[in-house]
Formats: sequence, C-alpha cells, structure tokens
Amino acid sequence: MRAFACIAAAATLLAIAAPASAQFAKPEDAIKYRQSALSVMGTHFGRIGAMVNGKIPFDAKAAVENAEIVAEMAKLPWAAFGPGTDKGGNTKAKPEIWTEQAKFKEYSDKMVLETGKLVIASKTGNLDVLKTAFAATAETCKSCHDAFRNK
Repeated sequence: MRAFACIAAAATLLAIAAPASAQFAKPEDAIKYRQSALSVMGTHFGRIGAMVNGKIPFDAKAAVENAEIVAEMAKLPWAAFGPGTDKGGNTKAKPEIWTEQAKFKEYSDKMVLETGKLVIASKTGNLDVLKTAFAATAETCKSCHDAFRNK
C-alpha cells in the first residue's frame, strides 16, 4: 500500500509538472485557447487605450480593473504555442515563432513585464503616468506582431 501511495504521489507531481502543451487534446484547442486569451487581453487593453486617447473619460477605477485583466491575460497564451500548433485552425502565427523560439520568449517575457508596469501605472490614478505605460506596452505588442504575426 505504501508503494502505491508513493507511485500515486509521483504521478501527481509529474502531471503537475507536465508541459502546458499537454493540456490541449489537439493543436486546434491550443490555437483557440491562445487566440481567446489574446482577444480578451486586446479588448481590455483597448478600453485603456480609449481612455488614454481621450475617446472616453478617464476612470481611474476602470483603468486599474482593465490593466489587471490585461496583465493576467498576458501570462496565458504562450504555453499554447507548442509543437504542432503552427498549423491548423485559423492562425496568423508566423513560422518564426517555432524557428526563433528564444526571440519569441524574449518578446513574450517583455509583454508580461510591461503589462505589470501598466498595472502599477494605473494604480497611481495619474492619466499621464498611465499614458506612458500604455505606450510602452503598446510598443511591445506591436514589436511582437511585426515579428511573429501575419497580417
């Protein structure tokens, strides 16, 4: 019985440590997941953009709420760019994601870092500070899209 418990515990640890790509039954599932995460992130980032560009009134509370969602969503899509997810579904991902993985990881890490800074800026309640952080985050998005996303 004790051996069984050890084996069960080891299996549980392996399952927890398994790569995130193992979470997806099919490549299309991973593609849908990453596109959904990026879509939600883009929607909430757009709401902040509307404030910083004067299209809607600045609302400090809404800025914080949206920035927090952006930062959380920014952590999610990267695991769904695993092997076999370069084809299938309706992906705009360039092949360079899989051939230049170190560069892609650098860009995704930068996105996560900048969205964290966006949260901090949003919590100041200062629109000018938020504008600066928004611009830096937007530039990170653009850089990655330019390098790794087909139009």
